[in-house]
Amino acid sequence: MSRDFKKPSGHKHKKQFGQNFLNNGRIIDRIVASIRPQSQDHMVEIGPGEAALTEPLINVVDRLEIIEIDNDLITPLKIRFAAKPAFHLHHTDALAFDYSTLLIDERPLRIVGNLPYNISSPLLFHLLNYAEHIQDMHFMLQKEVVDRLCSEPGNRNYGRLSVMIQYACQTEYLFTVGPENFDPPPKVDSAIVRLIPHRQKPFLADDEKVFAEVVKQSFSLKRKTLRNNLKGWMDNEQIEACDIDPGCRAETLSVEEFVKLANSYTALKQADH
Repeated sequence: MSRDFKKPSGHKHKKQFGQNFLNNGRIIDRIVASIRPQSQDHMVEIGPGEAALTEPLINVVDRLEIIEIDNDLITPLKIRFAAKPAFHLHHTDALAFDYSTLLIDERPLRIVGNLPYNISSPLLFHLLNYAEHIQDMHFMLQKEVVDRLCSEPGNRNYGRLSVMIQYACQTEYLFTVGPENFDPPPKVDSAIVRLIPHRQKPFLADDEKVFAEVVKQSFSLKRKTLRNNLKGWMDNEQIEACDIDPGCRAETLSVEEFVKLANSYTALKQADH
């Protein structure tokens, strides 16, 4: 049975916060079923909005940390949930928040949210800083972003975001959500993604900052080859030594191949000093 959706009276959606709130109980139930919340979970919800996900989660989990920036939503959230033992509200910017401050015991964090389209990529990069403390993440994002997160090498959606997220996480496209399930309806489709940080990365960069820089530089000019984008970083012979063709484009390289390039570049820099 789908859950009744309660819309707080009088709240005006704010463009600066990218607010498009879920209003379909069946979709909400499907998201919760995908998350599979357990009583012992230490859950974090980013941008609860009108609490479509908050209610089903707070009635199950032991602790729910809520991150909300909108002043006008703080009081409604307190009125509805302050009496719940699991309720812990943080009136702050999710992009600047230190998620390690939420850790109170050995339990990892489970993070969920219907993320505003305008902050989704920077927020994902910010959360990767805390990957060792995160069990999993379930997000509603613009479908185009989820396509990029889950894309494979050679696909037109494959790019820097794909490589950086897949280096750190296992990614899974769960399902698509149409605009009609939101208030106000966005102009694009949304999708649910599951991200599970690797406990042990399949391919390990010797210097993760260098890895990030090499990936960024490799994709710096979309239509250019590695030979062009990495000019001044690595020459043809150095790229070929990684069993990679300098004439290929970045979007054809696997995460493993980017790690090879970055580790080779790290070794070259160390040899120069």
